[in-house]
Amino acid sequence: MICGVDEAGKGSVLGPMVIGAVGCSFKEDLERTNARDSKTLSRKERISLYHEIIAEFPYCVVILTSEDIDLKRETMTMNDIVAYAHAEAILAIGADTGYVDACDVSEERYAKTVSGLVGDRCSIIARHKADVLFPVVSAASIVAKVTRDRIIESLWDEWGDFGSGYPSDQKTTDFLSHYIQKHHVAPSIARNSWATTRDLIASLGQTCLFDF
Repeated sequence: MICGVDEAGKGSVLGPMVIGAVGCSFKEDLERTNARDSKTLSRKERISLYHEIIAEFPYCVVILTSEDIDLKRETMTMNDIVAYAHAEAILAIGADTGYVDACDVSEERYAKTVSGLVGDRCSIIARHKADVLFPVVSAASIVAKVTRDRIIESLWDEWGDFGSGYPSDQKTTDFLSHYIQKHHVAPSIARNSWATTRDLIASLGQTCLFDF
């Protein structure tokens, strides 16, 4: 068996990171699903392909909350956190070969990192833009993206619509700024180890001091 692995939400400041893994017997198995990079698909297309993929192929997801990431960031780099999650997903699938989206500038180094975590039981191939190059990784990106979108929407029910959760989203940064301004701490769904959160807390704290 081979598998593809990809993640969604690595760079978000609000909400989880979700790692998706999809397995199959041959790389060609996923080609007939028309799976491709989830970022190039409409929401409707992603959801349709998601249901097709999970109905026909073994898959798994690994979910790391903001709290999980903050805790791991005390002793690990973000690349290492992703590598451990990729390895966890590969081991759950039980693949002999794993295709992963390399989050390190060095594909070879990232492959060695993941290989060291999964052991001799699985050969690792790491490539930049793997979700474009390999349909099995495209399928994993779809599973990760749809799963994260559902989690984000469930968080909206509790916290209100804060957007995508990414720092580039004005709705996200406005929500975070207003929350910190009101409560003087970041919400529990925020990554406190992110510069976006730390900078807002620092700047808004200074503003409060000047109010006196």
